[in-house]
Amino acid sequence: MTRIVIVEDETDIASVVQDYLRHAGYETEHFADGQSALESIVGTPPDLTLLDIMLPRLDGIEVLRRAREHTAHPIIMLTARIEEVDRLLGLELGADDYVCKPFSPRELVARVRAVLRRTAPGPSQGPGSQNDAPGLVLDDVHWRASLEGTPLNLTRREFGLLQVLSRHPGRIFSRARLLELAYDDTVDVTERAIDSHVKNLRRKLGAVTPGHDWIRSVYGVGFAWEAPAG
Repeated sequence: MTRIVIVEDETDIASVVQDYLRHAGYETEHFADGQSALESIVGTPPDLTLLDIMLPRLDGIEVLRRAREHTAHPIIMLTARIEEVDRLLGLELGADDYVCKPFSPRELVARVRAVLRRTAPGPSQGPGSQNDAPGLVLDDVHWRASLEGTPLNLTRREFGLLQVLSRHPGRIFSRARLLELAYDDTVDVTERAIDSHVKNLRRKLGAVTPGHDWIRSVYGVGFAWEAPAG
């Protein structure tokens, strides 16, 4: 049974979330403070963690930061702090999604299902999939990538874009289609945010192979993966 850890100090919220998740067929475990939760998810990573930001002993951002040093399992942040800096900070540290309070328990269960579906390794996934472009190796399980043997330090969103583009060389993707394929579980990413992620990807790829632009812009349409000639 899929195990989900809920890290939430408000017992009423935690109880409702547990009820809905159990009804949906998930096994749940609840922690009311960040330190206890961190020890648990590092020791025995669950299939997914729902992590509140405002927590006693250790706040959610710090739990996320430390957890990502040991585990790549999906983490959804629960927060009443909707400032953009918190969203960006969490995503840069490796959060898979955000749900803002107050939220619908049914919507939360739907987001959990979407993240689990997106992050579940398929039968052909794993380090060095046969579908990877020449010179590029993607580890779909741990969200790591390397080019010509050089590790690429990518965020989750950059990795998602790289997956879609590199495994369909030459195919032109609109921004809307990239959002759908790379971030199908997230409502907080705009089409224009794709431009920023593509720019960062180009910079990181170009640092390894100067002189070649791996991602081609198609004016008025979108982007395509451009492998070197020959």
